[in-house]
Amino acid sequence: MARRQIPNALRREVIERAAGRCEYCLIHENDAPESHQLDHLIALKHGGKTVSENLALACIACNSYKGSDVASIDPVHQMIVPLYNPRVQKWEDHFQVVGAAIIGLSPIGRATIGLLRLNEDDRLATRRALVASGHYPPSEDSNAEGTR
Repeated sequence: MARRQIPNALRREVIERAAGRCEYCLIHENDAPESHQLDHLIALKHGGKTVSENLALACIACNSYKGSDVASIDPVHQMIVPLYNPRVQKWEDHFQVVGAAIIGLSPIGRATIGLLRLNEDDRLATRRALVASGHYPPSEDSNAEGTR
């Protein structure tokens, strides 16, 4: 859905709820080369709606790799599992940051990491630079103003 079609109030709500961070890789919008996007957790083509409960803030990379997918394969058990849904699940139940890497703690976490390519070399390099500058991972007291 084009950016202009989502009401500004709804866009602000999603950004504030996510504290300006991609809800998948946790990169803050201030630390990304381009503005984050709103991701329909259930794509419009699958009957998803443009409502708060179906929207997540995503960096361009995460949103591009996710596309309209709602499931992927857990590489450990070779089973199809749903992708991580930040509206109904807690990030820390499925993922852990170790250095600059994002580690999957569950089948959902592992499948999401694989599909979104969260640990590709270029994405790891970006997060390593942010770790070195103290901008990643987010601290408990992170807010929508970001780290800059």
